[in-house]
Amino acid sequence: MKDSVEQFGAKMTEAESLRGQALTIAQVCERPGLSGQMLVRWRLKYGALKEDEAERLSAMDISMLEDLQRGRW
Repeated sequence: MKDSVEQFGAKMTEAESLRGQALTIAQVCERPGLSGQMLVRWRLKYGALKEDEAERLSAMDISMLEDLQRGRW
C-alpha cells in the first residue's frame, strides 16, 4: 500500500533527523523504511520544505495533472 503524504512526510522527517547522527545513507533509510532513491528524490523535489508545504505542492501537482487530463490547459 502506498503511504499517504503525511506518513511519507513523517518518514522523511525521521530520516532527516537521523542524518545528523553520522550514519550512512543506507542506515538513515533503513529505520523509517525508505529506499535511498526515495530519499534523494524527495530532497531534490522538496528540498528543505516543511511537511505542510510539501503536502500543498503534492496537492497542486495532482490538481494540475487532473486539469491536463480533462483538457483544461
